[in-house]
Amino acid sequence: MTNTIEEALAKPPFSKRVADLATSSVNFAKRRPLGVFGGVVILAVVFIAITADFIAPYDFMEPVPKDRLQGPTSAHIFGTDDMGRDTFSRVLYGTRLSLLVGIGAVGVGIIHGALWGLACGYIGGWFDTVVQRVMDAIMSIPMLLMAMVVVTALGSGLQNVILALGFVLTPIAARVVRNEVLTAKQNMYVDAAHALGANGMRVAFRHILPNITAPILVLITINLGQSIIAEAMLSFLGLGPDEPSWGQMLSGAGRQYMMVSPWIALFPGLAITLTVLAFNLLGDALRDEFDPRLRDSN
Repeated sequence: MTNTIEEALAKPPFSKRVADLATSSVNFAKRRPLGVFGGVVILAVVFIAITADFIAPYDFMEPVPKDRLQGPTSAHIFGTDDMGRDTFSRVLYGTRLSLLVGIGAVGVGIIHGALWGLACGYIGGWFDTVVQRVMDAIMSIPMLLMAMVVVTALGSGLQNVILALGFVLTPIAARVVRNEVLTAKQNMYVDAAHALGANGMRVAFRHILPNITAPILVLITINLGQSIIAEAMLSFLGLGPDEPSWGQMLSGAGRQYMMVSPWIALFPGLAITLTVLAFNLLGDALRDEFDPRLRDSN
């Protein structure tokens, strides 16, 4: 009897787990091909951000006056800007900064929002009411306008842009996590944990939080794209970081020479569009996969 229980509780062999993972991945690809496309594009963007130093053909900061405002050629496949810098190299390096802003903003916003949402959903009462009214007040102001206010107060710069975008994402994450916690609190495993003497902190972080990771993952993927767009808007308005990002390339020379040299703004704009589309496709696919109601309807 003991051996039977031990065998039932034992983990399957590593080879079987790999095979199961491969089967699940193939099934996911069949059900959500657009989500897989988004995931592949995101992996490519991450690869470019990591290896930009090695694959960029030119120095993204070195001006070459004699090559200024050249159209796409074999030497400069994306053309050059008003200072003769290679647009292709700048787009590659811009990938790194735009992705860094997106990941940083989502990290700040989701972590803080998840903690507030977990506390509100678990504690409830007057604490929940007060915090939710504050979150509602923040969400009542348009995201870009609130980010502009925060950046103006803190000053421009990479860290301040990340903090500003993370601040406006916090109430969104807090509301989503709070709703999930209110649902998870009704499950029997929470009652069992209380009956066994677990304190509130342990129940919240050990039993509730791990069971609501799916919506948090979806929230992360969707808001990564939104953060990249928001950073581009701030940079276009002159409030973004000084380093070359896609948004910063759209402002300045991109805006000034858009009519005579459209490639300066075209390629950074396409990079933003493709990356944001990829994050949205992956986020939608994960949402449909994790939500039983949407999964069963497809």
